[in-house]
Amino acid sequence: MNKTILVTGPELDPSAAKLVAEQGYETVHTPPYADSAVISEYLKKTAAVGVVSRMGRLDADVMDASPNLRVISKHGVGVDNIDLAAAGERGIPVIVATGANAVSVAEHTIALLLATVKRLLPLDTSLREGRWEKPGFLGREIYGATMAMIGMGAIAQATARIAKGLGLELIGYDPYASEGLFTKAGVHRCAELNELLAKADVLSLHCPLTEQTRSIVNADAISKMPAGSYVINTARGALIDEAALLSAIQSGHLAGAGLDSFAVEPPAADHPFWTEPRIVMTPHIGGVTREAGARVGVEAVSGIFKVLDGAPIGPERIANRALLAENAKPLANVGE
Repeated sequence: MNKTILVTGPELDPSAAKLVAEQGYETVHTPPYADSAVISEYLKKTAAVGVVSRMGRLDADVMDASPNLRVISKHGVGVDNIDLAAAGERGIPVIVATGANAVSVAEHTIALLLATVKRLLPLDTSLREGRWEKPGFLGREIYGATMAMIGMGAIAQATARIAKGLGLELIGYDPYASEGLFTKAGVHRCAELNELLAKADVLSLHCPLTEQTRSIVNADAISKMPAGSYVINTARGALIDEAALLSAIQSGHLAGAGLDSFAVEPPAADHPFWTEPRIVMTPHIGGVTREAGARVGVEAVSGIFKVLDGAPIGPERIANRALLAENAKPLANVGE
C-alpha cells in the first residue's frame, strides 16, 4: 500500500509528525489555501491514501484525483470545506478530531468577548495616538450579563465553564443536544431560537455550518437581540450575514462583534469590516495553539491509521457515517 498522507496546509505538530514516521508513512504538504486544482495535482502526484484536511476545499473531483484515497481526516471539527456526500458515495469516511481544540477555542471566545466589550483595541489605539480618553469614558461590566450560545458541542461546553467563572448567566439553543448535557454544563436550555435571541446580551456561535445554519445570524435574528448587545463568532464565518452585522453595528443596535472567522477567508483587502473599530478580528486562529495543535494533529493522523488498519473508531468521529456507501473501502468495524 502507498504510504503517503497529503496534508492540505502547514506542517503538523511535531508529535503528530513523529507518529506518522513511527507508522512508516510520510506526509506531503500543499501550499496554504491551495485551490481544488492544486490539491488534485498533489493527490495525482502522490497517490496518497489519506488526507489531513486543513485548508482548501475537497470536492468530488479532488477525491477522484487519487484512486487510492481511503480516508479524509479533518484537522479540527468543521467539515464545511469537505463534500461529505461525495466522500460517502465513494466509500471514504470523513473523520474529525472531536473536542481536541475545545479549550483553546473556548479561551479565544472569552478573549474576543473581553476585548470587544471592554473596547481594548480602540482604547489602545487612541492612547498610542496621544489621546487620554478617560474623561467621558463609560465602560460596561460583563458580570451578570447573559451569554447565549447557539450550539452545545465540546467548544460551547468549554466556553461555559470559563464564562461561569466570570459571572455570566448562560443560556443555549441546540435542538440536537440532550437535556442532560445542558444540565451538566449549567446552561439554561431555550426551546426556540427566538427565545434565546431575545435574552442575548452576548450571542456566541458554536454550531457547524450547514444549509440550515448558513446566515443564521441575519438581519431578522439581529433585530430580535437586545439593543447594545454583542456577537462573538469562533465557529464559521458564513453563519453570519456580514452585511447585516455591519449595518446593525453602524446603526447602534449592536454594540460590537468579535470575529475569528469570515464568510470568505482570507477576507478581501477592501472588506468593510476593516474600517469599523467596534469589530475585533483575528485570522481564524482560535484553535491554533501549541497544545491544541498537538492534540488535533495526533487525533487527525491516528484516526487515519485506525481506518487504514480496520480498527474501531467511535461513531461520533465520523462526519459522514450515514452517507457512506455499502461498499466502503475501509473495514466494516469502522464506526463501531
